[in-house]
Amino acid sequence: MTELDYGDRTDFDDADRGHIASLTPGIIKDEQGKVVWDNDVFSSFLRGDCPPTADPSLWRQSQLCARQGLYEVTEGIYQVRGLDLSNMTLVEGDTGVIVIDPLVSNEPAAAALALYRAHRGDRPVTGMIYTHSHVDHFGGAEGIVPPGNPDGVPVLAPEGFTEHAVAENVYAGIAMARRGMYHTGATLDRGPEGMIGTGLGQTASTGTVSLVPPNVDITRTGQEETVDGVRIVFQVTPGTEAPAEMNFHFPDRRALCMAENASHTLHNILTLRGALVRDARVWARYLDESVTLFADASDVSFASHHWPTWGTERITRYLTQQRDIYAYLHDQTLRMLNQGMTGPEIAERIELPPALAGAWHARGYYGSVSHNVKAVYQRYMGWFDGNPAHLWEHPPTELAERYVECMGGTDRVVALAADYADKGDLRFAATLLNHAVFADPENSAAQSALSGVYQRLGEGSECGTWRNFYLTGAKELRDGITPNPFGISSGMAAGLSTVQLFDSVAIRVNGPKAWDEELSISWTVTDTGERHRMTLTNGVLTHRPEPEGAPPADLAVSLTKPQLFVLLSGGDAEGAVFEGDRSVLQRLVGVVDAPDPDFPIVTP
Repeated sequence: MTELDYGDRTDFDDADRGHIASLTPGIIKDEQGKVVWDNDVFSSFLRGDCPPTADPSLWRQSQLCARQGLYEVTEGIYQVRGLDLSNMTLVEGDTGVIVIDPLVSNEPAAAALALYRAHRGDRPVTGMIYTHSHVDHFGGAEGIVPPGNPDGVPVLAPEGFTEHAVAENVYAGIAMARRGMYHTGATLDRGPEGMIGTGLGQTASTGTVSLVPPNVDITRTGQEETVDGVRIVFQVTPGTEAPAEMNFHFPDRRALCMAENASHTLHNILTLRGALVRDARVWARYLDESVTLFADASDVSFASHHWPTWGTERITRYLTQQRDIYAYLHDQTLRMLNQGMTGPEIAERIELPPALAGAWHARGYYGSVSHNVKAVYQRYMGWFDGNPAHLWEHPPTELAERYVECMGGTDRVVALAADYADKGDLRFAATLLNHAVFADPENSAAQSALSGVYQRLGEGSECGTWRNFYLTGAKELRDGITPNPFGISSGMAAGLSTVQLFDSVAIRVNGPKAWDEELSISWTVTDTGERHRMTLTNGVLTHRPEPEGAPPADLAVSLTKPQLFVLLSGGDAEGAVFEGDRSVLQRLVGVVDAPDPDFPIVTP
């Protein structure tokens, strides 16, 4: 166990440096009066010493993340922190202010901008920058720039931003949202016994999510843009923390924005909520490039989460250590898997260099060494560990029934688990009780015992997302599942391409119901000039651009993109023009799964 230096107050000094004012009270409501952000609930209990129900290191991280208000980073650059999961950065230009990463939702973004203006003047927004394609860095855009961006404010983003931003919320968005409830602890009470933070920030706001599409693409490292008189030099970093991401430097202010590629935590190679597996090797190489390009020319480094780092020497050491943690996890996992170890075996045996293990900013508050090692293994080797016994195992319920039968029934399994828990082996106790609950879902003793084990595992977790997963599991076993409806807001839906709209339908086709259906639809999207041919065969919905003079389809539809969205969402697109057998559309609808009422795929 690495000894951590709790007497080191450098992070606290940095987190408080430049504080100008806080939002008072630290509560934000929507137009209907619903609270969408409450930072005060965190700051109220995190002032105290760490209780026995939390890991001291995670408690310290949450104390730092709960700091809230407007801060000066350097001359002409400010941050609003603690009003959402992420930070909003504001860079003053010749005539106005450039906003970087407008938070998760509109209401906190507007409140953050208002807090800035209250202390720096009513400057107009003259530019907006999205560092990357995750919703906590663009979802509050319409709280900063009006819908449709009528004034043509420059909105800069890395190439591929819109495609990746929208795709993540469509293709596997429903499943990710369910896991996200665990990941963020959305249903947990805020307090020492419940959710104390995620390690990356406290949690995400619950306001109105939007997207103002970018109109300036950043396509290459070294690209320089001037926005409102401010020079910015970009470094594109695709495939790191997000598929589309970029760092950038303000040479005239010696300030470096590291997006979410370097923050005060070990990040995720694969998030617990679900995502594509990230490339730790590429991540480390881009961080090395950042050091080479920008470190010597920087007096301050800031990011989309947490607090800045000041001083060229400290910046260089910080970025170098961040580079080394991802490179080390990548390289050592590959070394050990080539020796014949599986992901779980590597995760148990890997040891970090003392300098990295003892660095506060490299601790596993959001990611963890354990699940990051397994993610590197997964990237190269997939789900199968090479053991034939694991090639065709029973599904969880059927497997659990057989285990419980072999061990003498549910009551015997619960008793065995209690013995392991009493000896401190909570991990195996959880495994036993998980089998008991899957095999006998109505057994209250098994549910209660598993809830207690999850509670203890959560309270001992340094990783915020692990804590939230364990405690949410414990809560659901005690109180039942709390539905958390998920949908794509109208602001997000506007960013869907025609292809993505069709794809969102294709992944809902019920294969067995559609096996014997054959149909074709020709779509003409009048406001974009697109023509697509959609075909259903063998339970598969395919689509491709349709050339002029193609053979007629069973049905031809001419409509605008908004009408297409309504029609594919199950509504009646008034004004659409149909030629041919309109029942074809009903046949298609008949083999497409209706959205889960708690998790609709789209919300027009």
